[in-house]
Amino acid sequence: MFIKISPQRKQFQNLIKAPMEDESKLQSFLQWLHANGVELRGCNIKRCGPGRGHGLFHSQNRSDGILLVVPLDLAITPMRVLQDPCLGPKCRAMFDEGEVDDRFLMILFLTLERVRKNSSWKPYLDMLPNTFGNPLWFTDDELLELKGTSLFRKLNCRRKSCFLSYSFERKLLLQKMTACHFNFSDYGCEEMYFLDCFVMANSIFWTRALNIPFPHSYVFPQMPKEDETSHSSLFGDSSALRSINSSGAQSFVKGEEGVRCFEIDNGTEPTSSTQGETIWVEGLVPGIDFCNHDLKAAATWEVDGTGLTTGIPASMYLLSAAQSSFQLEKEILISYGNKGNEELLYLYGFVIDNNPDDYLMVHYPVEAIQTVPFADSKLQLIKAQKAEMRCLLPRSLLDSGFFPSSPCHEEENKLNNGRACNYSWSGQRKMPSYLNKLIFPEEFLTALRTIAMKEEDLSVVSSLLHELVGSKEERQRQPSCSEVRAAVWEASGDSGALQLLVDLLQMKMMELEEGTGTEASDSELLEKAQVAYTIEECKRQTEGTVAEKLMSRNKRSSIIYRRGQKQLTRHFLKEAEHALHLCLNEQS
Repeated sequence: MFIKISPQRKQFQNLIKAPMEDESKLQSFLQWLHANGVELRGCNIKRCGPGRGHGLFHSQNRSDGILLVVPLDLAITPMRVLQDPCLGPKCRAMFDEGEVDDRFLMILFLTLERVRKNSSWKPYLDMLPNTFGNPLWFTDDELLELKGTSLFRKLNCRRKSCFLSYSFERKLLLQKMTACHFNFSDYGCEEMYFLDCFVMANSIFWTRALNIPFPHSYVFPQMPKEDETSHSSLFGDSSALRSINSSGAQSFVKGEEGVRCFEIDNGTEPTSSTQGETIWVEGLVPGIDFCNHDLKAAATWEVDGTGLTTGIPASMYLLSAAQSSFQLEKEILISYGNKGNEELLYLYGFVIDNNPDDYLMVHYPVEAIQTVPFADSKLQLIKAQKAEMRCLLPRSLLDSGFFPSSPCHEEENKLNNGRACNYSWSGQRKMPSYLNKLIFPEEFLTALRTIAMKEEDLSVVSSLLHELVGSKEERQRQPSCSEVRAAVWEASGDSGALQLLVDLLQMKMMELEEGTGTEASDSELLEKAQVAYTIEECKRQTEGTVAEKLMSRNKRSSIIYRRGQKQLTRHFLKEAEHALHLCLNEQS
């Protein structure tokens, strides 16, 4: 497993499962929300069902559509951590030195509040899950169900680099805590127990954090003139805000990580012209973070900076979608974004069967290009053309291809707009008839064309570019990206690139099927199996004939994800093979 379970953690899990019933914890949490100014105006919090935890459900129909209001003061954000009277001073030293980022601060806060005796956050923390369905918590057998997928390679790569190694994280965390003179005894816990809670807090953060659009005035409150220099923002000073901004990351598979952006950070103090602007900050919002995901969201969340909408200034509220019809006790679902199953599984631990936002990652191995003839020259050409060695192929591309699953509308077929401009500027090669149906990204095909070129093709490219810009002595400019692409295409055409693409997709299918079988075998497994949601049900897997029918939810999610990858590979391979067939016919 990626995350080893210590005896202390097993004891911890048993403690939070057994004595305190769900209903008792829920009532304590609801009282805590009320005491902290949260208003459940049109919803209740209740258990969703086996293995799904708690969610929000409609309780009454409201004309204004506002279901839930949470003061932003209750959000767990980097500002809150740095303002904490006990933790803040210690964290600021690490933060100012660049040793930790804003996410680490929030994960550390969750950890310390979990182990702190008489924590004011206990009712909220007691409601959070202690088991997770993302692959970082998979058993070794469950992890093997991902074999052949991009996610499996990604996880293995991180495992080998020790980025997700528990021992590495433990050592790094202890170094950071020692540097800020943290004393575990102050929190009444042992070192190992603290580390186990930190691992759990890490998963809690990644599965529940939102990007919150804070009003500028909230992050940069108005201060008396004599205090402006020392209290310019809730981060302490503007340099802290810039530090967080510089650590922003891009979505996985984004995704892997949520998008963070601070839209107005320009290194200056706030002025009257910036007071109405928005600053995006990651954080957890108790109450709203209990919303589960659906492709068709029944609600959205917004921020009310002035209080004109909700009556509560500086608050976040959940708003019922106008198109959704009210139904008592129906679960209120929001959208986590247009995410494929790879991202959903990695971040949140669930998948969607036949996910319309699914995608396939295809790449040409960087190490393989070193073995092709004239590798250095081809790499230079790839760079000059701004080509890509990998590409994401969303399922939606198939609707614009040769074999669409649904009627293709003209407004949806925007992929090929402008593609022709990358082609012939000397007219030596005819425009292919299949151009408007070629769904693969031009940047990727450009790289494959270049890799597939023969020695004589390279000479033709050199001659064409020489003709365009002149000799080395008289050259006044460098050829543009589109001009180099046009020369490469005229010299080599599409056949070599499409053949490489077919080979890559065939290889991908072989990797996906090796050890896990075909797409049909995955479907058969899912049809026959029943999902085990509880520990007791999982134990029954080894008892009698039940073992043939029960599978863990993690295993089921893995099979759905890999089956989707096989299905997409089959469809894109069919598209590539047909394009290659048309290309060869036109060349002959």
